[in-house]
Amino acid sequence: MTIKQIISKYRYSIGLLLLFVLIENIAWIIEPTFFGKLLDALIEHFYDHEKVSFLLPLFIWIGVYLVNVIGGSLHRLFSGGTYARMYAEVATGVITDSESRGDQYSKMLVRTELVKEYITFFKDRLPEILWQLAASAGAIIALFFYDYRIGLVCLAVIFPVAYINNISRRKVTGLQKNIHDNQEELYKLIENRNTSKIHQFFNKMIFPKTRIARWNSFSFTTVKVLLVIIFIVVLFICVDVDNFSTGKIYSIVAYLWTFIGQTDYLPDLMESLGSIKDLNTRFLRDSESSPDQQPVLTGYDPVKV
Repeated sequence: MTIKQIISKYRYSIGLLLLFVLIENIAWIIEPTFFGKLLDALIEHFYDHEKVSFLLPLFIWIGVYLVNVIGGSLHRLFSGGTYARMYAEVATGVITDSESRGDQYSKMLVRTELVKEYITFFKDRLPEILWQLAASAGAIIALFFYDYRIGLVCLAVIFPVAYINNISRRKVTGLQKNIHDNQEELYKLIENRNTSKIHQFFNKMIFPKTRIARWNSFSFTTVKVLLVIIFIVVLFICVDVDNFSTGKIYSIVAYLWTFIGQTDYLPDLMESLGSIKDLNTRFLRDSESSPDQQPVLTGYDPVKV
């Protein structure tokens, strides 16, 4: 069962859940703009004693905030049952496919465990990817409206960030292969009742996981140091050069923090992508070894509570 087959089979359910995530993310991205307008209206009304109505900006901001809440609530409401049923369906299909090839029970067990990583990818990592894309693109577009130089600075930093994380992803993919190989070996040891080598198995898991942690740390630290330099430059542009209002400075800082904050997901995402790439290679190899066999998937209900 490859990732393409899973997406094809459950495209409507995954698509609906991602739509909820997209609604939540878009509302979250545009929220600082309307809160900044509300902040300026409140300052003008209460401090400058001008006849400025803050009710319309207040209601607009509340409406955008509620859209964010609704999108997040619907995604969390439906995702649990949907992905639980997906795991049951895919795991059953993997076992049936593995049994038809005459695989050992140890391999069947490890395949069903590895399927959980697919489900984790769809349930957690895919929304994070969508959030990163929406946060990066949305924040940069919004910043261009305030000052094109700020937008250009953030746009330029994407390339070194992408380069660093691409290196990390390639390294982690090979290390994830070692982890999955060791997982398959554990089931074989247990099936053969060879408990004398279990200690050796767990020791083998230390090296690849330690290397993955080091690459995650390198990626996280490098990107964060780069971004704090960008943050200082943008603050200088905001305060010393453009002389923005309080509300606009808030909006710019909020977008900047959104842009910076989305990088927190990158190390875990690179680790997950490396794992998924190796899993896809394994399942594709199994599928090609028995071309007449197709994974058995029973009927699947659309998203429901």
